[in-house]
Amino acid sequence: MSSFKFVVEEDKVNYRLDLFISEYFQDKSRSYIQNIIQNEGVLVNNKVKKSNYKLKFGDEIVVDIPEAVDLDVEPENIPIDILYEDSDVIVVNKPQGMVVHPAPGNYTGTLVNALLYHCKDLSGINGVTRPGIVHRIDKDTSGVLVVAKNDFSHNKLAEQLKEHSMTRVYLAIVEGIIKEDDGTVDAPLGRHPKDRIKMAVIKDGRNAVTHYTVLERFKNSTLVECKLETGRTHQIRVHMAHIGHPLVGDAVYGFKKQRFSAEGQLLHAKKLGFIHPTLGKYIEFQVPTPNYFEKVLNILRNELK
Repeated sequence: MSSFKFVVEEDKVNYRLDLFISEYFQDKSRSYIQNIIQNEGVLVNNKVKKSNYKLKFGDEIVVDIPEAVDLDVEPENIPIDILYEDSDVIVVNKPQGMVVHPAPGNYTGTLVNALLYHCKDLSGINGVTRPGIVHRIDKDTSGVLVVAKNDFSHNKLAEQLKEHSMTRVYLAIVEGIIKEDDGTVDAPLGRHPKDRIKMAVIKDGRNAVTHYTVLERFKNSTLVECKLETGRTHQIRVHMAHIGHPLVGDAVYGFKKQRFSAEGQLLHAKKLGFIHPTLGKYIEFQVPTPNYFEKVLNILRNELK
């Protein structure tokens, strides 16, 4: 059991308890945090509170994170594109269509299954189904992500995510023509009030900021580069839809009827940079645009001819 202590400052007054804790432990889902609160693993001024408790100035919060149990997800001999590996981290290029970690109803064929076959030493902070997973990208999003091989590295990387110091740059093809050459979407995100599977821009959501730059304009679409300042679930997909330009191929937040057989949203995590947990130096990785993405780009470019 690892214990963490916090004192509520003025800027966090009236925050929900679960949201406050989730902002610190960004590598853990909100449901995971709520489960810890429900099981009395969180004390506010030495008393048990509910997830929706509104914080007061000076509240003393103690959070007990349970130790991970032994891994029991099955290793699978699935090829993975490893960009870099040492005793602390693995950086991989995830293909479109691969789920990052097992979840109910989907315990095989994931990146975690492949990683467990490749190496036995992954951090155990996130438990049996998400060993080593510091951050995620959606199943139908391709690109680079880093995995921690020990708890020390995991905590160091999670700290960079919390401080928004990790470089994360994406390519996206969106519907419609964006007139501005660049812009910023600063809109809080949370669970959709009517559809809990989806995320949405909501008033009391978690802070979320996406910076975008137009790279290329087509007949009815735009290629943009998106840089994440924060890393909320489905952030780019929701933010671009919020400004009227949902991602091409995104049937959840965009058009139900799709123009291309892209098998999901056109979103690619092209660049990732971070301070190495033990070397203490900044390292950065960039992966090329995958074939499925280039195929759509070529169709769009040909429409202009």
